[in-house]
Amino acid sequence: MYLGLDLGTSGVKAMLMDGDQKIIGSGHGSLDVSRPHSGWSEQAPADWIRATEEAVAELKKTHPRELAAVKGIGLSGQMHGATLLDSSDNVLRPCILWNDTRSFKEAAALDADPRFRALTGNIVFPGFTAPKLVWVKNNEPDIFAKVRKVLLPKDYLRLWLSGEHISEMSDSAGTSWLDTGKRKWSPELLAATGLDESQMPLLVEGTDKAGTLRGELASKWGMGSDVVIAGGAGDNAASACGMGTVGEGHAFVSLGTSGVLFAANARYLPKPGSAVHAFCHALPNTWHQMGVILSATDALNWYSGIAGKSAAELTSELGDELKAPTSVTFLPYLSGERTPHNDAKIRGVFTGLGHESSRVVLTQAVLEGVTFAIRDNLEALKSAGTSISRVTAIGGGSRSRYWLKSIATSLGVPVDIPQDGDFGAAFGAARLGLIAATGADPVQICTPPATDETIEPASALTSAYEEAYISYRKTYPAISAL
Repeated sequence: MYLGLDLGTSGVKAMLMDGDQKIIGSGHGSLDVSRPHSGWSEQAPADWIRATEEAVAELKKTHPRELAAVKGIGLSGQMHGATLLDSSDNVLRPCILWNDTRSFKEAAALDADPRFRALTGNIVFPGFTAPKLVWVKNNEPDIFAKVRKVLLPKDYLRLWLSGEHISEMSDSAGTSWLDTGKRKWSPELLAATGLDESQMPLLVEGTDKAGTLRGELASKWGMGSDVVIAGGAGDNAASACGMGTVGEGHAFVSLGTSGVLFAANARYLPKPGSAVHAFCHALPNTWHQMGVILSATDALNWYSGIAGKSAAELTSELGDELKAPTSVTFLPYLSGERTPHNDAKIRGVFTGLGHESSRVVLTQAVLEGVTFAIRDNLEALKSAGTSISRVTAIGGGSRSRYWLKSIATSLGVPVDIPQDGDFGAAFGAARLGLIAATGADPVQICTPPATDETIEPASALTSAYEEAYISYRKTYPAISAL
């Protein structure tokens, strides 16, 4: 048996998988986010341990015999969080999370230093780890002076599980300290933030052995000795391992609260000016590119609240047959936008409204706005050298066939819908645990799920969609000027 632990923002998921990659069961522990000031977002690392204990305890209650047979554990987690430890591994302050924007000034200052984009291949976003440490240095100097180790959230869990300070490439690529092409820490970038390599964890690949489970925990959970802990992955890379998105040309589109267009690459292809994330993948000698939009299903849920109907009711009113875009254009920038604009201040807009603009027309515009934002991501990835021939759809929004038809038509590629199953980050983490424990070939293990249905582009509407996308592209510069 193999255990995947996924440390998310709202909870920890523990998934148990057998050697044939059949999911045996899962457990969950909940988490809350503390927001003591505007723009702040924090969690206490002790709560991650408590939630993990709860998730594993649930599995022990329902599947004690299978849990006892665990040979490998894989870790996945929310990226970018700054967990600060002193020389005795005591936590110095609450972890500053990925969606905390307090360090926007520090991020801009680091991004103005050309070395950061040149070495990391990415813009220094406020959510990344390095600017948070500069903020602590500027605002909490006593705490900064005590920092002996900086760990990402899942790697703090590893410290508790194994006693080791270890991270891996995919998660570390989101710190703004990694030389992403060379897959190693950059002493130069660390020095620019007042740190050095001694304060960083050891780096391994996601498929490598990265510690063994402490005897105390193995005994508590009923496991044997020598349970291997894999390097693991950041959440999106772990999801890609679960989806089999690990080879050149493999891609998925995620329609969750936010939207992601993720493509695996056999080589490092940075283009930070496009706000595309170029990170190391969890597998050796593999990278990935990722475009991120901040409001995907979030945009539909926002409109649902105004329209007074559920998202499912709104999309069902559209019917199954894809329609040509109307005169109404919607920009889904309800909380700013990441790719391709890197604009935290921009906000959403409807344009082209008329007396004839019904609820159904506005629903259609909202779905198309998200579709075109994902198309922006595709164009950004293309400009960075990535070619995508088809995508797999995941996330809650993928339940809408209309939406997927819209995406297939705008992107000009088939959209595959996987068979029912949980192919997310916890499953990907369990796969990494299997690889680390057995030495199995990652490519043979990280295979795509069976496809339930493929949605082809509606060729009759290609030109109409292209015209609407051109109109959409013209709207951002017009409203940003306001």
